[in-house]
Amino acid sequence: MKKLLLLSLFTSVGLTQSDGFTVISNNGGGEQNIFTALITNDYDIHNIWYHPSPVHSIAYIQQDSTLIAPLIIDNAIMPLSVMASGGRFQKLNWEGDVIWDFFYFDTLYNPHHDIAPLPNGNILAICWEVKTQEEAESMGRVNIDGEIWPTKIVELQPPGGTVVWEWHLWDHLIQDADSSLPNYGVISDHPELLDINKGAPVNNVNGDWLHANAITYNEDLDQIIFSSRHMNEIYVIDHSTTTEEAAGHSGGNSGKGGDFLYRWGNPMNYDRGTINDRRIVAPHGANWVESGFPGGGNIMIYNNNPYDNGNGGNSEAIEIHPPVDTYGNYYISPDSAYGPGDPVWTHGGDSTYFSGWQGGAYRLHNGNTLITVSQQRFIFEVNTNNETVWQCHVGAHLGWSGNPLRAYKLEPSFFSNDPNISIDEEMFPATFALHQNYPNPFNPITTLRYDLPEQATVNIIIYDMLGRQVKTLINQTQDAGYKSVIWDTTNEYGNPVSAGVYLYQIQAGEFVQTRKMVLLK
Repeated sequence: MKKLLLLSLFTSVGLTQSDGFTVISNNGGGEQNIFTALITNDYDIHNIWYHPSPVHSIAYIQQDSTLIAPLIIDNAIMPLSVMASGGRFQKLNWEGDVIWDFFYFDTLYNPHHDIAPLPNGNILAICWEVKTQEEAESMGRVNIDGEIWPTKIVELQPPGGTVVWEWHLWDHLIQDADSSLPNYGVISDHPELLDINKGAPVNNVNGDWLHANAITYNEDLDQIIFSSRHMNEIYVIDHSTTTEEAAGHSGGNSGKGGDFLYRWGNPMNYDRGTINDRRIVAPHGANWVESGFPGGGNIMIYNNNPYDNGNGGNSEAIEIHPPVDTYGNYYISPDSAYGPGDPVWTHGGDSTYFSGWQGGAYRLHNGNTLITVSQQRFIFEVNTNNETVWQCHVGAHLGWSGNPLRAYKLEPSFFSNDPNISIDEEMFPATFALHQNYPNPFNPITTLRYDLPEQATVNIIIYDMLGRQVKTLINQTQDAGYKSVIWDTTNEYGNPVSAGVYLYQIQAGEFVQTRKMVLLK
């Protein structure tokens, strides 16, 4: 049996927040700060998985309580490997044991940013693939001085990472610069294709042309959505195709092969608008609102920099309703841009928050929306009236030194499809435990995590190495559950303590355990 807390045990913050667990992948300095954690609304750690290297976007929890993590690798071939290049994929069980672990990268391609787990157990991965300057020029690219890295999406089958389906943007390009080339055409007549001369400049140092950064799968539609920072746009493609059909312009449920089914955010890219019609800038986190959720079938986008004037901007979360015809196909009028003209819901877009990178927004089961502001290390939940009902500053509330990448929330019934999980019997830890603090070594704050299988009077005290009491962190009766408390390196009088080795001890009923931790200055 897995020890999963599936009922709501949370304290209200005054307005109605959603029940469940917030999932956060944290990339900080040192091994103790590279992990994915489930936290409660009261900031307690329910479970934690440590990773051998940073997660390059999000780690995804599955309904069987396993975790799939895309990881950054040291020997990636792309120059941007420090920031986003992956190539290693792991699946962990609830206890953190590795179920499978494989690599997928080469001198001609490299996964990056995000993945999307599929219902069949496979995963979709965004990749760069390398094209030479000569190859780019043969497709009509002008003003190029080096490599270009177009996007490809692959479906990888564990445990070895076999490619079972793939889609290449390179097969869906158009240009109006060279009439002698086969992909020459009128850009505005083909919104289903991408103009190879739009997007970021590229060279041999940085060929990151689109900078695709998020991917989501819709099982009901058998479609994929991904976002592009450099194109200021989101795209939907058909996953029901074969690999051969995905390389062409027909086949699949849509009958359009691997061409774009829908795109939104920047109609300048297909010559059906001006800069005044651009609606998103540097977007991240495009995902569908799930069926059965408020707004089901709509698309949520974290719009990183909507009002960029060269001096930064202000982020916003937006929800759009894509136009479809009576057959369920995305609709675009002749000579006009893909709708809608305006979102159906927005939050932000003023001076409220800003993240120039990462970030995300997800609709929750009760109609609220969870928003991650990665650059400001801030996660919060708003209700349908745009009132903040829960918030988490990862430094102050959790004691983490890293940055949250794109948090999401699991509703209490998320794991209920797993027959191995008993809600009634496994609500609480099986035994008392005091875990190693994290981070460790630390400065200036750290989190102490402990398990209570039953209600108990809990005392947690910090001592120095001479056995002198430094500070009492907890002295109260607490209900059973997975608990945590932060130490801000001050003593009983609120004064900072000196660097060194400290002991922390828990006494809960007859259970007593002591551990060491190191404070750096």
